[in-house]
Amino acid sequence: MCIRDRYILETPRKNNVENTFYKLIEHNIIPVVNENDTVAIDELELAVGENDSLAAHVGMFCHADLLIIMSDIDGFFDGDPRSNPDAKLIPVVDKIDDRIRALAGDAVSGLGSGGMITKINAAEIAMDAGFDMAIINGRNPDILYDLFDGKQVGTVFLANK
Repeated sequence: MCIRDRYILETPRKNNVENTFYKLIEHNIIPVVNENDTVAIDELELAVGENDSLAAHVGMFCHADLLIIMSDIDGFFDGDPRSNPDAKLIPVVDKIDDRIRALAGDAVSGLGSGGMITKINAAEIAMDAGFDMAIINGRNPDILYDLFDGKQVGTVFLANK
C-alpha cells in the first residue's frame, strides 16, 4: 500500500464512505462500485483510473470479507486463454509474486481497459488488507451461487492472515 493510500484511509471524510456502505449492507444491498458512475466519489480522494483497484479500496473501507471481480474471463490463467488453448486456470493464489505478475502481463480483457494486471493489483490490496478476492466470469451471474456454496469457480486470491 502506498503512502497516499494510507493517507486516504486516515482522512476523516472516509467515515462518509464507510457509513454509506454499512447502511447499504444493513439493508441487504450489495454495493456495486464503478468509477464511471454518475455518483461523486470525492470522499475516496482516489484517481485510480480503473475499477479493480477502486473496488479493493472500497473493500478496505468496508472491512470486506470478500471482493468479487466479475470479468469476461473465467479467472486467472497461466497464459492468455484467447490465444493459447492450453492455458490453464489457476484456481487459488495465496501469494502475489513476480511469477504471478509476469503471468498477468498487460493482458487486456475483451470488455475492459485495465486488463489482468489491474486485477492482480486489486488482489494484492485485498490480500494485504485481510480479505479474499475472486475473479469470476460475469457473463453468468448465477455462478455467484456456486462461489458462495464453496464450489471452485474462477480464481480465489487468499488473504494474508
